[in-house]
Amino acid sequence: MPVAVDRTRAMTASVVPDSPLKPTQDAPNNDAQTPNPRKRRKAKGKEVEELEEEAWSWKSLTDSSASRVPPIFTRDGSYFFSAAGPSVKIHSVATGEVVSTLTPPPNSVSGGAGTSQHTDTVTAAILSPHNPFQLITGSQDGYIRTWDFLDASLLQTISISHPIFHLAAHEKFREYVFVATARSTKKKTKGGVATAEDNVTVSRVSLIPKADCTGSAVHISSETINVGKTRLTSGLAVSPSGAWLVATAGHKAYVCQTGDLKAGFTKFVSPERLTCLAFHPSEEYFATGDATGCIRLWYCLNESATTKTPGVEKTAQTTTLHWHAHAVSSLSFTANGAYLLSGGEEAVLVIWQLHTGKKEYVPRVGSPILHIALLSTGGEEEYLLSLADASFVFIRASSLKISRSIARIKLDPAISYDRPSTSSSVPLAVHPLSSTLILPSSHPSSLQTFAPSSSKLVSELEVSPSNRVSRRDDKPLQPARVERVVLSDSGDWMATVDTREAEDPPRPEVYMKIWQWDRKSGFWILNTRIDRPHGPTRLSGIAFRPGLRSQEGLLLATVGADGNIKTWRIRSVKTKSEGVEEFWVARSSLRFRAEIPSDVSWSPDGSLLAVSVGSHVAIYEPDSNTLCQVLTCPDCPSASTLQFLGASGRYLLVNGPQDVLLWDLVSQTLRWRHRSPVAINQVIAHPTEEQFAIFERVQSTTADAPSTRVSIFQTGSSVPVAIRTLPFRLRSTISVPPTGFLPTDPSGFALVGITEAWSVVVFGDDIQLPEEEGASAHGITQDASVRKRTLFHDIFGVSAFADLTSIPGPSTAPIPTHAWDGKEAVEIFDAPAHLLPPLESLFDSVMDSFLAARPGEDEEEPEQQREDEMDVDEPADEDDRPAKGGAPLDRVVDRQEMHGFVELFMNYAIKAPPSRPPPVQANGIHKPNGIPPHLNGPRATPKSTPKANPNGATPNGHAYTPSRPPPADASPASTAGKKRKKSLG
Repeated sequence: MPVAVDRTRAMTASVVPDSPLKPTQDAPNNDAQTPNPRKRRKAKGKEVEELEEEAWSWKSLTDSSASRVPPIFTRDGSYFFSAAGPSVKIHSVATGEVVSTLTPPPNSVSGGAGTSQHTDTVTAAILSPHNPFQLITGSQDGYIRTWDFLDASLLQTISISHPIFHLAAHEKFREYVFVATARSTKKKTKGGVATAEDNVTVSRVSLIPKADCTGSAVHISSETINVGKTRLTSGLAVSPSGAWLVATAGHKAYVCQTGDLKAGFTKFVSPERLTCLAFHPSEEYFATGDATGCIRLWYCLNESATTKTPGVEKTAQTTTLHWHAHAVSSLSFTANGAYLLSGGEEAVLVIWQLHTGKKEYVPRVGSPILHIALLSTGGEEEYLLSLADASFVFIRASSLKISRSIARIKLDPAISYDRPSTSSSVPLAVHPLSSTLILPSSHPSSLQTFAPSSSKLVSELEVSPSNRVSRRDDKPLQPARVERVVLSDSGDWMATVDTREAEDPPRPEVYMKIWQWDRKSGFWILNTRIDRPHGPTRLSGIAFRPGLRSQEGLLLATVGADGNIKTWRIRSVKTKSEGVEEFWVARSSLRFRAEIPSDVSWSPDGSLLAVSVGSHVAIYEPDSNTLCQVLTCPDCPSASTLQFLGASGRYLLVNGPQDVLLWDLVSQTLRWRHRSPVAINQVIAHPTEEQFAIFERVQSTTADAPSTRVSIFQTGSSVPVAIRTLPFRLRSTISVPPTGFLPTDPSGFALVGITEAWSVVVFGDDIQLPEEEGASAHGITQDASVRKRTLFHDIFGVSAFADLTSIPGPSTAPIPTHAWDGKEAVEIFDAPAHLLPPLESLFDSVMDSFLAARPGEDEEEPEQQREDEMDVDEPADEDDRPAKGGAPLDRVVDRQEMHGFVELFMNYAIKAPPSRPPPVQANGIHKPNGIPPHLNGPRATPKSTPKANPNGATPNGHAYTPSRPPPADASPASTAGKKRKKSLG
């Protein structure tokens, strides 16, 4: 239950500490009257002018946006290519990992260092129709590059001096490509900058360079033939037969015969703007998608339809398919041409059966679909979807279900559609237990967890379940948005705040949810949901009490626009099953005068709670809710944020729109004040050191890229000690603790931020991240890929087929002899248990391999032996001893294994005699002379040794035991007249 607060006591407490305000108000005047500080400030002011702005080291963890180039599979289907800025990434189809990255060297671009990093973006890519191991790319800087992706080498660079939009090629035209390039414009602005026009030229360019370009890094094409002019192309393709070239642009489809390029294009009019193009794999027609969601099949690839009539734009015979509510982003035919795949903003893959017009759906793929690619190998098809949040999804054609997805950090889809992002708040936090980042996901109602150490997306958390339909007509729907996320120092608790804007009445729906970390599963589990924690108003600040505290001492403080300062605690209740259930409840509610609080912060030891309310800072003792001190800042009428500095928490940092004030809580004075000439974007304190960084947005012109200036201050002076610059603007920034995932100097800054383009960047002092696998160019081999999963793997398991392809065939080479070590028999049990035969059938063969039979004698024993001689055992010669194993056993048999063998022998080796009498055997167990057999079978034969040789040595150099008893059917008369050998025992 909330604790009631006496209004009189609160007012008195806020007035009593007003005495320290006098020296704080006069503190700036005292500094002005003291000559020495002014001289130091003046001197330091000169130093500020002399400080050079140094670029801060930074690295992006995400791509700038989803690729506009459709993914391309290699001929064998083991890899696929995806464009990311100026580079092309090669992914393994089986694992999804990036195995290599093709990046053009700096010396291959004639622009050199002055070339902007945004002008060399890859805009088109195709596989060479003549060499399946070569990739041809086109970029915005006007270069056609040919790559050998197996060796990760750049073979050739051809410049055509105009930005490239699309590429197309066919095996019929060797060493030629069709290119859609931007046309130069004559229109310029008042500043002399050329205006961008949607005018494109389609040309056929030869990949053979001119003879005078030999030896240079960049070549010029030896032949270029212009086909025609169009608007900005949305597609360019050559028919499978190679007879037709088709380009889509604006409201027209441009068709040209490749055998007569000089005749130019024939224009066919579409009622709506065309957005994508796809050719049928075997027949002479193509499909287009438009901005209203209609799909048209065009039957105009014939000479009669393409006959030009001056001044007339033709219409073609078409078939219309319509399901999509918004623009169709991509089209693709299946390999047999029986189905057509389409996708768009609805995040639904539609499979059209062309013969019947029926359709099937794969809904909720995760994000709007940008591109569709087909993988057809081994008789099984898979669909690869490139999504607007920079992720990839594989869908099996047999089940029409998502089989796997490939994602790094999911982006806001609005960036991929060149629309401004509607998200205003940017939740950002560091989870210390898993060393991961908690970031906003592609949908504003979700969060994603990213591991910088492995550069992998760990999980995605849907904070507020919502409809993923973006818009019904043209007006976007307002989803729930996660505005804030904070974590406790232990990493066991996370608090999120999600808000949904309501239209009627215009009051937001605010929900505060507290999640508990499950260490076993590694996921967040919702523990408590609090509806409208501050009434119908928004939360303006939220923070956990720092320190590794017990459940009783852990508190959560929130402030809102309703003017209340609330704390929340954990409550434990016993359940009927004698368990304990924990959930969060309100602990106390406070108010400071009639001011509206804007932010809340805890001291490092958790003993003080500071709240910014207007031009004041109220400091409370959290255990008793006592108001300890009030700091007033007349020069900063509206304090936006505040935070404690250093590990001791002696200093309190307060910042407003353009002011930063540093308070010393021990002396209760204002240490110094800094006023920025521009608006302050954010202030970040160092987690352990007494220093902080001020982020300011630099006023940029149209020619300059937006940037951020970072001034680093220490508590000793209001003059920055260093100034850093970043080539982007930031939406949100957090500091990573020294024990985090960034190996850097503990005294330096290690920061993570989200830019205005929704890229996640890491920056600071000497930032070092582990080298990503596949981040640079590496050669790949065809057998390096993992074998694809098939239907038999799903039925019998992967282990059943793990070594089938690696079993060698029969070999004629002689088998080398080696010492027996028992491994051959053990390898029998490496196969899956459900594939092994019964153990009874394996027992004899296994035991024979463990217990090798002693070899028999080569020579038979002579029949006559001398009576007076007695067998004597003599030591064998060193050369005649049996060979012992050369390699010792590499394992030790323990007691548990021995018990297992004993049980095995008892169950399978020691068996009762059969119930029926055994058949008569040929070796004469039943003796013909009438002597009854013994109960245990044939009469035991005493041990005998061979007759000693004259030299005193036994045959084979050692005493032996016959491998089997003598024949029992021999008559006693056969031994008459012979003496029995003397026994040795």
